[in-house]
Amino acid sequence: MTKNLELNNYLVSTMQKIFDPIPVPLILLDRNTQIIMINDIFANYLGYEKSYIIGKKVQDVDKYSRFPYVFQTKKSEIAWKHKFENGHTGIVHRIPILDENGEVDYGFGMVLFQDMEQFRDIIEKNKLLETEIKHYRNRLRELSGAKYSWENIISRSIIMNEIKSMGRKASMTSSNVLILGESGTGKELFAHSIHNDSRRHLDPFVKVNCAAIPEELLESELFGYVDGAFTGAKKGGKIGKFQLANKGSIFLDEIGDMPLNMQSKLLRVLQEREIERIGSNKTQNIDIRVIAATNKRLEELVEEGKFREDLYYRLNVMSIEIPPLRKRIDDIESLSKLLLKKISKQLGKYVNEISHEAMDYLKSHDWPGNVRELENILERAVNLTDNNRILTRHLSNYITKTKKEITIGPVKSIKEIIEKAERKAIIEALTYTKGNKLKASNLLKISRSNLYDKIERYNISV
Repeated sequence: MTKNLELNNYLVSTMQKIFDPIPVPLILLDRNTQIIMINDIFANYLGYEKSYIIGKKVQDVDKYSRFPYVFQTKKSEIAWKHKFENGHTGIVHRIPILDENGEVDYGFGMVLFQDMEQFRDIIEKNKLLETEIKHYRNRLRELSGAKYSWENIISRSIIMNEIKSMGRKASMTSSNVLILGESGTGKELFAHSIHNDSRRHLDPFVKVNCAAIPEELLESELFGYVDGAFTGAKKGGKIGKFQLANKGSIFLDEIGDMPLNMQSKLLRVLQEREIERIGSNKTQNIDIRVIAATNKRLEELVEEGKFREDLYYRLNVMSIEIPPLRKRIDDIESLSKLLLKKISKQLGKYVNEISHEAMDYLKSHDWPGNVRELENILERAVNLTDNNRILTRHLSNYITKTKKEITIGPVKSIKEIIEKAERKAIIEALTYTKGNKLKASNLLKISRSNLYDKIERYNISV
């Protein structure tokens, strides 16, 4: 033990001799986040004597240090902006060093830039390059914005695996895709994944929220305009989203909110594969794939005269309906783990466990807000917990007050019995009418739109 201690002291002393002359702040921690080496420049930067620092835990010297989080995640943080307890702000690296078993043995840190002025000087010297990079990065984000793939979509449940399989098949074609589902179910993730898995994945993916753009601006956003097209038009004109998405995919979110006059213009684009800018009399050919999404029932809007029937059929070539979270309970545990990783990274607070009782509450909730609501609930819980585990008391009251009774044994719930009876009645009615939905709805004394909903809900093949 004495020899090992002497060897350890010798190694630390040798490292100090090596690192002290280096004009870059450096630090070395042991597995318990105790500081075993720091060079002079870093000690001076922190405002302490080196003898005071050695042997202390890193958060005793800098309470804002993220090293404890880095040790738990076992993942490096490279070029992070960090504000030290003494008020300095620098750009730092934090690197966990793992042993042969994959456990943290040491932690190595360095301050890349000791203050933001130093960092800004470097940026200023490369201003032209930075400007060009920023410009092309923004253009790339705008033109090729698909950042999710099938791996980002959790699917432990049978129903979700089937929906993903259908999505993969849709990605292999050039047909238009209509994605249906309640708000917060992940329609945009499917749109990204379909594009990324298609032959167009190297070309642009452009997103448009039809509900977020005022009606009077939507046409210019989609199709662009020429110089002098109208008062206030940008000099030189503007390229529309369809032209930006040429050769790639355009994602029209909330398509059910598109005004009727724009629906007719969109229909023409889908039919003729050409666009015309506002103020121009020239058409431009485009090669584009449309992926549309909505949380509304388009067939009902068609019946009400709020959505063009011909456009509905143009869009509804490949239809994918994403089930709400309450119909994919088997995914909640895996989804929660994935979301906890995301939230922990955002908040810098390592939480990776949910108690069995808390998970039971999560699984029994109806989730009207779907995955988006689940993420909000977990973020709140992470903020309230004092360790790495979420307990029932960390969940919102409305979650814990609405826990459903769990069915025990072979007894089925009333809801299950009713759904089974409805499914059987619909199948019998459709068989009797040889698939005629209007006649079947009359026999069942329900509206045709209600019949369509139930056919989809119960996954009945017609």
